[in-house]
Amino acid sequence: MLNALLDNLRSHVGIEITVMLDWRLHAIAMDGVFAENLPGAVAASVNMTSIKIVTINAEHDISEEFARLILQSDAVWPVAPEFDGILQALCQSVESLGKILLTSPASAVAIAGNKFKTFELLSQHQIATVPTRMLEGDYSPGEWMVKPVDGVGCTGSYVIGNRQEFEQMSLRKGNDCMDAGVIAEYIIQPHLHGKKTSLSCLFKQGSGWLVCANLQRFEFINQQYHLTEIVVNHHADSGAYQQLVGQIAHAFPELWGYVGIDLIETAEQMLVLEINPRLTTSFVGIHSALGINLAEAVLQLVNGKPVLDPSKNLSITIKVKQETNGS
Repeated sequence: MLNALLDNLRSHVGIEITVMLDWRLHAIAMDGVFAENLPGAVAASVNMTSIKIVTINAEHDISEEFARLILQSDAVWPVAPEFDGILQALCQSVESLGKILLTSPASAVAIAGNKFKTFELLSQHQIATVPTRMLEGDYSPGEWMVKPVDGVGCTGSYVIGNRQEFEQMSLRKGNDCMDAGVIAEYIIQPHLHGKKTSLSCLFKQGSGWLVCANLQRFEFINQQYHLTEIVVNHHADSGAYQQLVGQIAHAFPELWGYVGIDLIETAEQMLVLEINPRLTTSFVGIHSALGINLAEAVLQLVNGKPVLDPSKNLSITIKVKQETNGS
């Protein structure tokens, strides 16, 4: 995702890009952008115009380094997960230092990054969503999906179908609390079967624009779903999807910039599963599928409306590699 974002941004004339990079990513070369063994906390030029890497080593204070770089910039685009409040904290830092945040604000991340709060918000606005409650109390007969309240993707999510599995999941929750030293919160939802799709969208102050609808494919191993591939721009009929995006924009006007929306489509209805206030895997294939530079569109949102004028209409399949150890 980061490499796709840089590819989009570097076509914008007149901007300088600084990338704050964890030292553990040194060994990963993404299209020649990231070099190995860059000096810690020093901006290093790469073989690419106007892109610099600032490497953060283990001994550095991440918050201090991030604040320093924010102050040197006009706008900041955090690329981070929601769990443990990581994305929310980064967004809050940008806002507190008075710089332009190119994602949803911390207040929106606080809701969208919490699956139960998202369920409550959607339900209040009569938007069809998967029934959700906190994991507590006794087991009810049926097949259920249990997942961290602030989890990303399928990480930590399990399907349970009997009392024994429910009790094992409750024990796992307790162990997570002991390991982390905090209260690990989980939600429980009915395990629904249907087509799993996602929407790539842009939002601003109560307005929403559908960019494309994407098909997600999974493997089911050891009670867990594992994302294997995404077909970006798989569905040309956007009427129902655009209507849903408009409803979410009205219900959640704090959303801003690129947002991914996960759905489950059954024979009876289309249900919202999650709202992701950040870049999603589908972002990687949008330029190839539609010819749209979404980073450019997000920059346009700062002062007006985005120009979404596709130059092609292709379906692009992205292969996703995930660990399948069942742990």
